[in-house]
Amino acid sequence: MKYYLVAGEASGDLHGANLMKALKERDPQAEFRFFGGDLMAAQGGTLVKHYADMAFMGFVEVVLNLRTILQNMKQCKADISAWQPDVVVLIDFPGFNLKIAEYAKGQGFKTCYYISPKVWAWNQKRVLKIKRVVDHLFCILPFEVEFYKGWGMDVDYVGNPLLDAVSAFKADPRFLAKHDLTDRSIVALLPGSRKQEISRLLPDMIAVSHKFPQYQFVIAGAPSFDAAYYDQYLQGQQIPIIFNGTYDLLSNAEAAVVASGTAMLETALFNVPQVVVYKGGAITIGIARMLIKIKYISLVNLIMDAPVVKELIQQDCNPEMISAELERLLHDFDYRTAMLNNYDALDLRMGEPGASAKTAGLIVSYLNK
Repeated sequence: MKYYLVAGEASGDLHGANLMKALKERDPQAEFRFFGGDLMAAQGGTLVKHYADMAFMGFVEVVLNLRTILQNMKQCKADISAWQPDVVVLIDFPGFNLKIAEYAKGQGFKTCYYISPKVWAWNQKRVLKIKRVVDHLFCILPFEVEFYKGWGMDVDYVGNPLLDAVSAFKADPRFLAKHDLTDRSIVALLPGSRKQEISRLLPDMIAVSHKFPQYQFVIAGAPSFDAAYYDQYLQGQQIPIIFNGTYDLLSNAEAAVVASGTAMLETALFNVPQVVVYKGGAITIGIARMLIKIKYISLVNLIMDAPVVKELIQQDCNPEMISAELERLLHDFDYRTAMLNNYDALDLRMGEPGASAKTAGLIVSYLNK
């Protein structure tokens, strides 16, 4: 069968690649065409557009880049119609993908949505559109099933695909030597995968490093950028940047400063105490605070419905407050232990690996009906 997948971010590329691998195991004749990234491309098929040209964060940023976004949508729609897939699989990225789902459904293509749009956070009436344009919705967060049921919608809970990625990871025993890292304890800096995130968060992360001279700080570089891009923020400081090695970095880290996003949950799954940071444009934040209906921005806190990790948002996201929280994570034994114990409870709530395999099996079975 022919599968057209659309992922618009680094996390979607990871989940899309794992889903493609699982689909090939169930459908040896599977053909793929996709918007995605390098990980999906490694699974075969045709990469039409890289997510590096698609990911814009925040209300203002979307408006400023609206022409590019609309061009990407137009290209995606035309490409789907030209290729005539058996199914269109949308992966997260709701602002873009719900429009593509609407088009694909209108053209008579089967639509599957993997990793539910976070409509429970704001504008919940979007569920009505999802019911109209999505044939099968696959959820990865435990509380989403009841949420959709409240709107009269049956969905499939498949577990979280990050569990697949983490469980499949094999640590590189030469990681430290390969990157010329010393035996000093590591603080991992994960500033995100988008330009807007990196430009707003990395300077504050870097500013913290000189306050902890006994530790070595290491940046997890996004695969869509190169070292030269990060150099503008380092301004001569000697902080290593590791590309395509975030899991190895986390498996060696003592603590982490993490941009709000999928990486928060990955960091927790690696049992690394963390502080979560987020900083957006003033207008974007103002709009978000009026619309968003959730207590937390961290997936860890949302899943546990408790403040497991500290969230430093907007004006609270500054070197002084990051330093204070990092001090607690590194040197307050009770505080650190409490977070790790909460991570254990999170593991139990998340369930077992297998989201990619389960989703692939459901997609193939639905197509064969």
